[in-house]
Amino acid sequence: MVTANTAIAGKHSLAAFPEIMKIKTKTDTDTDTDNILSATPCLDRETSTLSATLGKNGLPSSRRFFALPDPPSGLISPSTSPTRPTRVLHSRSGEQLAILTGGPITQIYNCRVLRSHKLEHDDVWFQDGRIINPTSLYGLRNPDSRIDARGLIVAPGLVDVQLNGAFGYDFSFNKSDIAACLNAVSRGVLLQGCTSFCPTTVSSTSETYHSVLPHLGRRPGSLINGAESLGAHVEGPFMNPKKKGAHEVSCLRTAPNGLADFDECYGLENLQKYVTYMTVAPEVDGVLDAIPRLVSECQIGISQGHSIATNEIARQAHSSGARMITHLFNAMTDFHHRDPGIIGLLSASGGSESLKLDANGVPLPERASAESASIFYGLICDGIHVHPNAVKIAYNSHPAGAVLVSDAMGAMGLPDGHYKLGNMPVVVGPKTDVKGCPRAALIQGTDTLAGSIVTLIECVRNFRAFTQCSIVEAVEAATLHPAQMLGIERKKGTLDYGADADIIFLSDDL
Repeated sequence: MVTANTAIAGKHSLAAFPEIMKIKTKTDTDTDTDNILSATPCLDRETSTLSATLGKNGLPSSRRFFALPDPPSGLISPSTSPTRPTRVLHSRSGEQLAILTGGPITQIYNCRVLRSHKLEHDDVWFQDGRIINPTSLYGLRNPDSRIDARGLIVAPGLVDVQLNGAFGYDFSFNKSDIAACLNAVSRGVLLQGCTSFCPTTVSSTSETYHSVLPHLGRRPGSLINGAESLGAHVEGPFMNPKKKGAHEVSCLRTAPNGLADFDECYGLENLQKYVTYMTVAPEVDGVLDAIPRLVSECQIGISQGHSIATNEIARQAHSSGARMITHLFNAMTDFHHRDPGIIGLLSASGGSESLKLDANGVPLPERASAESASIFYGLICDGIHVHPNAVKIAYNSHPAGAVLVSDAMGAMGLPDGHYKLGNMPVVVGPKTDVKGCPRAALIQGTDTLAGSIVTLIECVRNFRAFTQCSIVEAVEAATLHPAQMLGIERKKGTLDYGADADIIFLSDDL
């Protein structure tokens, strides 16, 4: 079968692109995928919509997850038999040899490719799960199959660095069936165009972390696994109770003993093996001093959030290695002109405000410092968590740092009702105090938002509408930028040669 994680990002289902769905090209050694793919949510054969069927205990029952139908006539065009001239292999480079002797090659043509910060008419070739450069193969080897994209945009798969759960599953609550939880969520979000993500845990007990983290580490993506797991994001419990949001107060902790307290909470081995980044409040006792060791010894990223940190403390945390802000504007001190708090870090972005003029009045942008160039901030663009005007202000201040996140919880993909975020009871229904009464997830009996129920591709569409940015800028905020934040931009969030072949097809309205 095609080794790339290829997904179609439709508005709510694959029905938006009936001609182009998952493409399967079978070889003699392939297993019948239809007999393998099975998970909680399913793509109904007749309606092609994501649904979930409730079974025992009100949990979604196990059904065929999605079928891989034979492609419509003309979608995949077999090429001439691949040519592999052994007599010229000795004169080829290592890269050429690998491509010439590697697995089947697929060419996507008749498309606009998002590459090098622009949309350009080009082809995308991939082999063995990687984007390849075809220029050195002309006359030596032809593609084994060709996909006519019919004018669609070909973009990197979406990357969600904050996903608490979906389809009735929660990475903090489903301790007893965490493997099934990861499978169901991974397969489901792949259908929504998300090809890699960080499974996120909310503030929990030490027992919970030791139970679930070994299952939430890095895992390759495929049509069997679903979207790739990039390693866990642990959001808490070293956070300020004054900005707890939807986190359980009894789970929150301080770190007067520095790294030893993080070891007691998570286990340093778990941090080193399974965690990609964590969210902390730098003003909490012992946290600021622990950041450098967390970065250097545990090799994890640090994000500031759920915090009342002053701007000075936030800057110290950033200088110590905290390069990310978790869901900007939410669960942090409001912007104030005398002390802008964590939000004030956007002023160090090296944006257009740093332009200077030469003797002839020509703008000369200063080189951004290494510190300012690495500021990234998450945005939940569901129209509820952050007002569209606030999204636009943040984006105009530092466009290269915008990272769209869903912050979705277990109710994403499911109807209104009662759910869990960790151990916190959540009610999903219309939010009547917001224009249009959109659906929202709230801690039961409160007005506190409990994550979102939005998909990442919906965030991309909303972000473009809120900021009036280009298609390229909107898509890169959910592909390239999160990959840069995690330091994996050579493999994810790009269609450059050598990158992972995580590919989505998009219409012009995304």
